[in-house]
Amino acid sequence: MFQLIDRAMRCFLFILILSLPYVNASNTGQLTGCLSCHEGIADFSEGPMTLAITAISKTFDKQGCTVCHGGDPTAKDKEKAHAGSPELLVELGGAQHFYPDPGSIWIADKTCGLCHAGYVDRVKKSLMGTEAGKLQGNLWSWGIVNDHNSNLGNYDIKDEDGPVPNIGTPAYKKYMTRLAEQHPDQFPTELSQVQDVNVDDIPDHPNLAGVTYSRQQCQRCHVGVSGSQRRGDFRGTGCSSCHVPYGVEGLYEGDDPTIDKTLPGKLLVHKMQATRKSKITHNGLTWSGIPSETCRSCHNRGKRVGPSFNGIMEFPYGSPYTPTGGKQESLHGKYYTEIEADVHHQIPSREGNPSGGLLCQDCHTSIDMHGDGNIPGTTLAQVEIECSDCHGTPSQFPWELPLGYGEEFGGKLDDKARGLAHKLPKFMKVATVYEKRDGYLLSARGNPLGNVVKDGDKVVVHSATGLDFNVPVLKQIADTDTWKDPSAKVAKMAIDKHMEGMECYACHANWAPQCYGCHITVDYSEGKQDADWIANVNSVGKDGLTPDAVLGSKGLKSAGKVSETRSYLRWETPILGINGEGRVTPLMPGCQVITTVIDKDGNTVVHNKIWGTPEGNGLDHSPVQPHTIGRKSRDCESCHSDPKTLGYGISDGEYMSNINKPYYADLKDAQGKVIPKEAKVQIQPIPELEHDLSKIVDRDEGQIVSVGSHWPLAGPLPKEMRDKMERSGTCLGCHNKQQDKEFWNKVSQPGFLNNEQHQKAVQEAIEAKAE
Repeated sequence: MFQLIDRAMRCFLFILILSLPYVNASNTGQLTGCLSCHEGIADFSEGPMTLAITAISKTFDKQGCTVCHGGDPTAKDKEKAHAGSPELLVELGGAQHFYPDPGSIWIADKTCGLCHAGYVDRVKKSLMGTEAGKLQGNLWSWGIVNDHNSNLGNYDIKDEDGPVPNIGTPAYKKYMTRLAEQHPDQFPTELSQVQDVNVDDIPDHPNLAGVTYSRQQCQRCHVGVSGSQRRGDFRGTGCSSCHVPYGVEGLYEGDDPTIDKTLPGKLLVHKMQATRKSKITHNGLTWSGIPSETCRSCHNRGKRVGPSFNGIMEFPYGSPYTPTGGKQESLHGKYYTEIEADVHHQIPSREGNPSGGLLCQDCHTSIDMHGDGNIPGTTLAQVEIECSDCHGTPSQFPWELPLGYGEEFGGKLDDKARGLAHKLPKFMKVATVYEKRDGYLLSARGNPLGNVVKDGDKVVVHSATGLDFNVPVLKQIADTDTWKDPSAKVAKMAIDKHMEGMECYACHANWAPQCYGCHITVDYSEGKQDADWIANVNSVGKDGLTPDAVLGSKGLKSAGKVSETRSYLRWETPILGINGEGRVTPLMPGCQVITTVIDKDGNTVVHNKIWGTPEGNGLDHSPVQPHTIGRKSRDCESCHSDPKTLGYGISDGEYMSNINKPYYADLKDAQGKVIPKEAKVQIQPIPELEHDLSKIVDRDEGQIVSVGSHWPLAGPLPKEMRDKMERSGTCLGCHNKQQDKEFWNKVSQPGFLNNEQHQKAVQEAIEAKAE
């Protein structure tokens, strides 16, 4: 195969191709290639990539279409043109057939991979392809798996080349090899395809319905399939998932006369979106980079970071009404309300910076998205960046921090400064290469951040949008005492534990989507079926497409039909807990599955059932970076005086404590007994649920539900930490003396105090005590 030919041999073969004559249609009497039908379609890219494609295709077709798509450019009808591939291209390991989507990861080694060697193998092993962490987390909540071992995936795959990553600096490879040795459950060497459910087993093992739930619902976003193909979810497959623009409506807006502009499921334009050097002009606008909305087409479930980064959150109502009096159009199958975008994505910027927001790719590295050649079992295993990589700390610049800062995993780091990089690894030179200035900043794991440089006393982020931003560096702010908010200075400089043991976003994530309770029905009766994304991805055709690629078909199906809804939604400041790195982090409801399962004979096997995990009820809360960062952090009281933040539930778990009993809305006597004989239950009970879904710890009993299924350090805030943090009722330290009128008249002068005066009075009292 072509990908096995070494670099020197490739160059020789390409030179050979360039020396061959072009088969000109004018002297053969044949058609003039693909553009005889597709006249008006845009070149996929400009610059060196297009020159390389057209040069390679010199002997195949003048336009270069066959290098990516295969097919027969000399054919006179559509069926023949969209079949086969030029003989020499086949022999060289290029396109073997006609490929409607050359980016499909299943044939991309013969298309994109001809030039971009290694990417295809890495993506197949990455979470973008395997979704190993999603499977482990979901099956944990259903009581199917009971450990942290991520060994299931969308397909069988092995890491054949050992624990050392294929790419990265020597420091990165050493760091990741050691991390994998320390955490083998989170860095598996192989994955097995999660197997389908035998419906005859459901009556005896109803929690196996969790496998159906995963196969039919959760696994639809991996890049091996086309996905739901509904409004907001239209995308390509494989490389095309990210690098080809699709609008929310999925309509084609280019000039190819053969493409129906009224039929959804099409790319917006035949262009590649990638880095700053890949510019696209359409509808009077020119853009570069990959819009965050492209990422959102997949990242809208689970931790919901796509909508959150854009500043929107799922909600049930669909209001305000449209001009015709209807609800908003559903997006990703849901309705949304606007809250506030992540500060990195907001168009208004800080003083001295241009107007415009950052893209996902401006922070997330190539390894974050494509993988490094090993198999990660969780997001934390693959993502290599930390906030401090760019912002540093109040006491150290980013280049003064040791490698691993921010992800200590309960261990201690050495004091050696990571420094700066002065050259880029080969795999990073494929993208836009920026001038290094004083040097490239390094990620927490030791790779250069190729778009982030030190330039004198500034740290500059080069956005793929074409804009350059000065980064607020905490040590500079501390040294010049230019804090915008006094509470920020106190939190970051006066309390060491904050910087030592907390994620930055524990305070700076101003909100988080919180979908409490995932009520799921899996119904196997009457032969019900639905799309099976695992079956689809393991049934790839020779054209590189999976059966679901046919618009509206959803491809192969399996037994069972899933429906789901929520208990209630929240967006205010989230609960805090501990993540896999051992740091304080926001938590959000994860797989809080409350299940009803109906077998093939129509019998309800379990009703509103909560499954058990080794940590408690499977009402999981997941450590999360919500991607809702604000310039001003959450205030002190929102952590220290709010029982919900500490894990005790909204209003200290006072409400929703009777949800395990049926609720009747009918006539009742004084003792609450239902009067009518024909009364029906209004709210069905959840038998195992004796507390609000926002409660993760009991003051007396400790942890009561699962918190984080992937890493051993993840969990609720430890009791000792909760006890130290909690400051509820501190007002009474002073105000309980109000009943002593004589005393209170002495200290309450000059009368009512506003907030600033009150803080000053408390400060004076503390200073008086110090004296």
